[in-house]
Amino acid sequence: MPLLDSVLTLEARTELIQAALRAQLATNENVLATLAVDLDPSLRFAHGLVVLTDHRILSLSPNGDTWTAWPLSHNLSMRAFDHAGVGTLELLDPSTRLATWRFTLGAHTQSLKFLKTFEGCIESFRAGRTSEPTEADEETSFSNEPEPVPSTWVLLRLWRFARPYRNQLAAGFGLTLASTAATLVPPYLAIPLMDDVLIPFQNGQQIDPWKVALYLVGLLGAALAAWGLGWARTYLLALVSERIGADLRTTTYDHLLKLSLDYFGGKRTGDLIARIGSETDRICVFLSLHALDFATDVLTITMTAVILFSINPWLALVTLLPLPFIAWMIHKVRDRLRTGFERIDRVWSEVTNVLADTIPGIRVVKAFAQERREAQRFRTANVHNLEVNDKLNKTWSLFSPSVSLLTEIGLLVVWAFGIWLVAHQQITVGVLTAFIAYIGRFYTRLDSMSRIVSVTQKAASGAKRIFDILDHVSNVPEPANPVPLANAKGRIEMRDIGFRYGNRSVIRGLNLDIRPGEMIGLVGHSGSGKSTLVNLICRFYDVSDGAIFVDGNDIRSYGVSDYRRNIGLVLQEPFLFFGTIAENIAYGRPDATRAEIVAAARAAHAHEFILRLPQGYDSLVGERGQGLSGGERQRISIARALLIDPRLLILDEATSSVDTETEKEIQKALDNLVQGRTTIAIAHRLSTLRKADRLVVMDRGQVVEVGPHDELMAKQGAYWRLYEAQVRRVDDDGSDPPALLPVPHAAHPAGNP
Repeated sequence: MPLLDSVLTLEARTELIQAALRAQLATNENVLATLAVDLDPSLRFAHGLVVLTDHRILSLSPNGDTWTAWPLSHNLSMRAFDHAGVGTLELLDPSTRLATWRFTLGAHTQSLKFLKTFEGCIESFRAGRTSEPTEADEETSFSNEPEPVPSTWVLLRLWRFARPYRNQLAAGFGLTLASTAATLVPPYLAIPLMDDVLIPFQNGQQIDPWKVALYLVGLLGAALAAWGLGWARTYLLALVSERIGADLRTTTYDHLLKLSLDYFGGKRTGDLIARIGSETDRICVFLSLHALDFATDVLTITMTAVILFSINPWLALVTLLPLPFIAWMIHKVRDRLRTGFERIDRVWSEVTNVLADTIPGIRVVKAFAQERREAQRFRTANVHNLEVNDKLNKTWSLFSPSVSLLTEIGLLVVWAFGIWLVAHQQITVGVLTAFIAYIGRFYTRLDSMSRIVSVTQKAASGAKRIFDILDHVSNVPEPANPVPLANAKGRIEMRDIGFRYGNRSVIRGLNLDIRPGEMIGLVGHSGSGKSTLVNLICRFYDVSDGAIFVDGNDIRSYGVSDYRRNIGLVLQEPFLFFGTIAENIAYGRPDATRAEIVAAARAAHAHEFILRLPQGYDSLVGERGQGLSGGERQRISIARALLIDPRLLILDEATSSVDTETEKEIQKALDNLVQGRTTIAIAHRLSTLRKADRLVVMDRGQVVEVGPHDELMAKQGAYWRLYEAQVRRVDDDGSDPPALLPVPHAAHPAGNP
């Protein structure tokens, strides 16, 4: 049984770890620091251990069955970084990464101590001291993970997508081999055609028509074979490359949808669109055209070299003289091209980002008359793109003509040496003619190979940006053995939960128990942690400390999709997709019948305005619902939430951006929506929470007050101050005060939803 079996209690697990560690330690080996890690490499919850002693680093694998050790030395280094709830610690030597450990930010402080102790220990090694390092201070900064330089070898990772088509690729390689061989037949036939037909004819002999016909038929047959085989090869490999590109796009998009929200928070929309669109298209073009040309070039050069050596080794050696110089030039220019194309990709993403920002926000651009400013932004990004391309083109424009010059010089040397050999009767004119023909093919393919350096580096750069997405693991991991969530009741318990954005603590020591069917109103100043708490309940992020339980189970034990299917979310700014109104309402249940869609719309008080539209439920809404008013979009989003019949309902400022009349309509829809559901409502406008069973007042990431409206008003605490401030603000505006009435609480006492 693994050492850290999940059925063990915490005390039993700790005792087993301590016993196992003692068994690993040598005599007089002292432990300087330990770090308990709670994630495995796939970011699933598991328990492991990292131990620093005065002689080495020990690591217990997350599944608890393997110990690994690395002796301490002066060339070891360690780096730590975190990203939205997941910390990472890496052990490195000058050439490679030796180990990686991942943990939730609950282990943040201990990881800083461990890192500092390790750095002190390594400094002692480098200085030749034997004294033990002091324990680290708690405060240090995480370093950002460096951006790796794109390598051509990343293209080999595409084999993962090419493997299903390996039979077609093998057939394509066979066709390439055969078509290349067919193209090399004509120069070989030129030898007897010159030596046995044309030169004897110049010396007065008669031409044998049958021999000439035989050679000409051979030339025609070789040309037809090369054409047919080349067509079949190109068509087959083009089909395969298109399918590899399609699989790459689909896999990347599927993986992107599985990533947690923190990943999208750090990325620009235009950049992600460019990666999945243009980068995969570039890779597809490389596979369908340039990789095929490269394979043909390699085969042609190899087979031509074999034929040349079989005809005359000395003349073949002279032919290959430019190769070392061309190889040296390719080596020198490759790194510049590789980093240059990576920069071009990033700069092009800047251009795409301007478009992705401006086009969806064109109404705001025009409302503030900022067309000239946005045009200038685009012009600046475009000029930057032009400058980066010009800089790279200086290198590339010198490289390509230099290769052509070397091949021309090589051809000149072959002519000179060949004429000398003919003059000394060591080869015939036919052999020299064949050599020149082969050399033409040889140098043409050599020049083509040199040019493919550019497209290869472009494809490598694009592949790296694609695999940057595919290598990113969600910070909201799926459980290894998910607990099924059937017939959810809707009880939510939060036990000492905490959460950090990086090093900034947002939620601290929060406890809250919400009964099934209860409506909770979350109130507090902006930045008090209300939206973060809702995000944690939805499991858009995972808590750093403590746990959230739904129906008695930690939400991290449920499958992510299974859990979220029980949550209905109504946002302040509802998002509608381009499509019909019926499709938007049925987004959470695409198989819903028209009758169910209409019933949800009626309950959301949206049916009447939908029928007034030209095509009713089949009316198209513009991108993001621009063809509808804010209140209409909100009621469609409520209908969308009603249709999935969730047990947990999240209302995030659902009525804050509409007028009073529209708010009344939305409030009627919300009254239907919250019936029988556990509801958490966020609102700055306190009047919208008048039907809440309890109000939860938050301040600086903590719950400071809980209770019904009347009870909290009587305390004259934090909630009373919020209410009074809002009343004064409304009075100053000359409007009616917020209708926070005690009547609903009399009709529905707290605890009786």
